[in-house]
Amino acid sequence: MSEDIAARTPWRRHELLRVMPSAWAAALATRSLGQHPMLSGWADRGWPVIVRRRIESDGTMVPVGVPLPPASAKARVALTLPDDAVIARTPLPCLRTLAAAPPRWQSTIAGLLALGERHAVEPAVFGSLLWQHFTGLPYLSEGSDLDLVWPVHHGHALVLLLDGIDGIERSAPMRIDGEIVFADGAAANWRELRRALSRQGPTEVLVKTIDGARFVQVTSLPGCEQIQ
Repeated sequence: MSEDIAARTPWRRHELLRVMPSAWAAALATRSLGQHPMLSGWADRGWPVIVRRRIESDGTMVPVGVPLPPASAKARVALTLPDDAVIARTPLPCLRTLAAAPPRWQSTIAGLLALGERHAVEPAVFGSLLWQHFTGLPYLSEGSDLDLVWPVHHGHALVLLLDGIDGIERSAPMRIDGEIVFADGAAANWRELRRALSRQGPTEVLVKTIDGARFVQVTSLPGCEQIQ
């Protein structure tokens, strides 16, 4: 592991990690997954794993996960790794950098990128598009969602951004799913957040961090304090 790679900042949900093949093999062995044809060579190919939400049994280990493609019943494999298993850590890739999206998504993606530019927010990708991009395996299907993370900071016109995502989705060929992620790493589903801010439903939203999930009043979130 490169110097201070784990100590620079705390782990965050959705970080991508490249891990040592030997540590990956050891982690698979604890779950009797070492002979799984897709998982056994995962780290050897340089494919990333993703940091997931921690559960109590994870202890101080790094909580990671890998979703398998639909042909594998889209199983989600949750494992833990020691800090020194991590070779590199990177954020999710930006939407504009990915070439694996279906042609019929392209006009919607262009609209989302333009929306992001207007609000100075660079949407990043997770979900099926992310994993197909990195692995080349068939994750995307006709029914796939486009899963995005929108990293915002205090002062963003959050309601306008959320309304913009909603407007684009209305004519999109796919469901646009994902989260608004605040500067401290806390995240809320964009659709639930929009509903709460517009008073079209409950004013509590489920907020997720690496350490858990809890319902909070929407006005307690950064940038939402003055929205009535």
